[in-house]
Amino acid sequence: MNIKLFNIIIVLISFWPCSAHSQIECEVPDPPQLEYVSVQPESGFTELTWALSPSVDIAAYIIYSYENGDGIPIDTIWNPLASNYLVSNTATKYKSVSFVVAAYRLPVIPGMDGCPSPLSNDLNTIYAKPSIDTCNKKITVSWNSYASYPKKVTDYSILWSINGGNFTEAGNVSSDINSFIINDFTIDTEYYFVVRANLEGGGSSTSNKSFLLTKMQKPPGWINADYATVNSDNTISLSFTVDPLSEITRFKLERKSGSSGTFSTIAQLSSMDNSVLYIDNQVNINQINYYRLGAVNNCNTSVILSNLCSNIVLSLEKEGDALNLSWNSYQEWLGIISSYRLFINTGNGFEEKAVLQSTDTLFTIGYDEIMYNITGDNICFYISAYETSNPYMIMGQSLSSRVCTVPTELITVPNVFTPNNGTINAYFRPILSFTPINYYLVISDRRGTILFETNDYYESWDGTKNGHPYPQGVCLWFLKVTTPSGKIISKTGTITIINSR
Repeated sequence: MNIKLFNIIIVLISFWPCSAHSQIECEVPDPPQLEYVSVQPESGFTELTWALSPSVDIAAYIIYSYENGDGIPIDTIWNPLASNYLVSNTATKYKSVSFVVAAYRLPVIPGMDGCPSPLSNDLNTIYAKPSIDTCNKKITVSWNSYASYPKKVTDYSILWSINGGNFTEAGNVSSDINSFIINDFTIDTEYYFVVRANLEGGGSSTSNKSFLLTKMQKPPGWINADYATVNSDNTISLSFTVDPLSEITRFKLERKSGSSGTFSTIAQLSSMDNSVLYIDNQVNINQINYYRLGAVNNCNTSVILSNLCSNIVLSLEKEGDALNLSWNSYQEWLGIISSYRLFINTGNGFEEKAVLQSTDTLFTIGYDEIMYNITGDNICFYISAYETSNPYMIMGQSLSSRVCTVPTELITVPNVFTPNNGTINAYFRPILSFTPINYYLVISDRRGTILFETNDYYESWDGTKNGHPYPQGVCLWFLKVTTPSGKIISKTGTITIINSR
C-alpha cells in the first residue's frame, strides 16, 4: 500500500467515532412521575407506583433508592408498560427510605449504551416509631412527613393493634403534625402501630408496622394497712402488707395529725418479703394520727395508696368511785372491727378485763371491782382492736395508748362493833381500799394487854380473849400498813365493844 493511500485511511478512521456518535446519539426521554410509595406493614416490602413517561420508545424503567441526591440502582423492569414495583428490601422496618424511577430508551445501534431519563421526583416511606413514658403512663407515636407532591397529604391516621388483634384507628391528626399521644395503656401488653398518610383523591401511603411492649414496673394491685399500734415506749408501730405480684419495692409513708390535717411524707421505705414496717418515734400518741403508704415508681411518683390506719387514743376520767374509759374507733381496716378488748394492769401485768362490742367507745369500771386486786402503784388500761373479714386474709390488731391512775388508798376503821350478834358489825377489821403490801394490826385493853394481833389483812377480831368474850367497853387499836404505792401509814384509835348477850 502506498503511503498516500495509507494516510487517507488513517484520516477516515480518525473521523469515524464522531460520525458514529452523531448517528447513534440518544434522545433523552422524559422521566416518569412517582405517585405513591407505601410500605406493606406485615412484610416490610415497599410498593412503588408511577405514571409512565410521556416519551415514546421506552423499553424499561429503572428503580433507584435515593439518598443525599444520588440514586443507587435497585432493579430494571424491562416492560415499557410497567407502572408499579415491589421492593423486597426490608430497610423500611428500621428507617425512612426514599425512591426515584427513571425511564430507559434502547440505543439505536445494538451494543451501544442506551439512554435513561432524568430521575423522577423522589418519595420517601413513612417510618413510625413508638416510645413509652412509664412515668406519665403515655405512649407517643412519631413519624416523618410524607411528601405532599404529587398527591397532597390531607391528614394522618394512626392505626393500632393490641396483642395481635385487628388494626383500628386510634386517632387522626392534621398533615402538619408528626406525632400522636396515647394517654393510657395496659401493662405487659403488645401494641402495634401503623401510620397512614391520607392523600388527596383517595390514595394513601402506609408506614412500617412498629412494635411496643409496655413492660414497666408492675405496681401493687393493693397495699393493706395492717395496723397502727401504740407501744409501751409511746411510739407507734406500723405494718403494711404489699401485693406479692408487685415489682415496686420503694414506698413513701405519709402522716397527718387530726382529721383536718394534711398528709406529709415522714419516711422513704423499702419492702421486704412483701412487708413494710416502721416505728414512728416522732409523734404525739395522745392525738389521733392517720397514716398511709404509697408505692413509688421509677419516676418517683406515687402510683397507689394503702387504706388509712390510725392509732387509738384512750382516755380515763375518775368520777366518784367510777373509772370512765373512752376511745376513738380504729380507722380504716379493709375488713371490719370484730371487737374491742379491755386490758388492765393492777400490779401483776396486763390481763384481759372485758370483751366489748365493735361499736363501743365507752366503758365504766367501778373502783370496788378492782381495788382489792391492786398491788402496784398504778392502775393501767389499754384497748385492743381486732379485725375480721379482711379481703387479703390479714388479721389486724391495734393497741391503744395506755392510761394509768394512782390507786385510791383509803383506810376506814369502825369505832363500834357488836360481837356475836350475827350482824355485819360482828367482827372488827379496818376497811382498806387496797391490798396492802405489809399489814400489822394490834388491839389491846387500857392497861396495854394485847387482846388481838395479826399480820393477815383478811383476819378479823371476833371480840374475844383466849376464846372468852371480852367485856363490854373501850379497847385501843394500832394499825401499820404499806400501801401498793409504797407509802407507810400508821394509825391508832379506839373501838367500843357492845355486847348484845
